[in-house]
Amino acid sequence: MRSAGLLMFRRAAGALELLLAHPGGPFWARKDDGAWTLPKGELQDGEDALAAACREFEEETGCAPTGPFLDLGEVRLKSGKRVQAWAFEGDFDPAHLRCNLFEVEWPPRSGRLRQFPEIDRAGWFDPQAARRKLLAAQQPFVDRLEQLLP
Repeated sequence: MRSAGLLMFRRAAGALELLLAHPGGPFWARKDDGAWTLPKGELQDGEDALAAACREFEEETGCAPTGPFLDLGEVRLKSGKRVQAWAFEGDFDPAHLRCNLFEVEWPPRSGRLRQFPEIDRAGWFDPQAARRKLLAAQQPFVDRLEQLLP
């Protein structure tokens, strides 16, 4: 299984900040450190990975990404899923977050389906805080971005 995502960055008062997303839904509701992610999603059969990353970013934030894009490579999650990522410079107000909904049976075994946002919030973090917030397998994306930037 493969996913692709984008890591938006900005330079605020000369300091690097990264936009991260907190997954929505009941499983992630009380998780913070080690639970955030970059906006990403699964590749469809035959889909270009960068095109998928751009599509997913817009679906999950409501913001259309614009390049140039910096290749951050790929990581493998504990589940075995591979995530390929790119970074781009931009700005986004997390208060304007608009994303897709997903449906899940909640509470479990209740027979009731409920909808939740794919992302329930987004925020800007300096690289050190971003490493703490991100899922462990995605932390290398921060290191790679810092190496690519002057």
